[in-house]
Amino acid sequence: MPEYLSAAWFVAADDAVRGHDGLAEASRGAHLVLQQTVDPPPGEGGATVVWTVRFDDGSVRVHEGGAPDADVTFHTDRATAEAVQRGATSAQAAFMAGQLRVGGDIAALLAHQELMAGLTDVLGPLRERG
Repeated sequence: MPEYLSAAWFVAADDAVRGHDGLAEASRGAHLVLQQTVDPPPGEGGATVVWTVRFDDGSVRVHEGGAPDADVTFHTDRATAEAVQRGATSAQAAFMAGQLRVGGDIAALLAHQELMAGLTDVLGPLRERG
């Protein structure tokens, strides 16, 4: 089971989204790039992790690293990212609590809510394993 945000997790996440026909179909006609930045816990050291999800007209990819063309950016600390990943809290609750910052084209994010829901569903098995 890959640890969340490890190199193995990124490979498993990319395999999951690339291999999901429903998510590919839902992304037809969509062009949306999401970037998430996860900061290490304060005082504990560690590296900031940046990763990207790219929806591109029927193709969906996840990769470690940033995207200069990101439409929407998310920024949070590791504890909040892990809580959202485990399902202990929602991204919406983290945002409302000020633990998740969102930037960029919010209208594009809202216009593609079904893709976000599909992404959450597809990555769900990694939550159970990770």
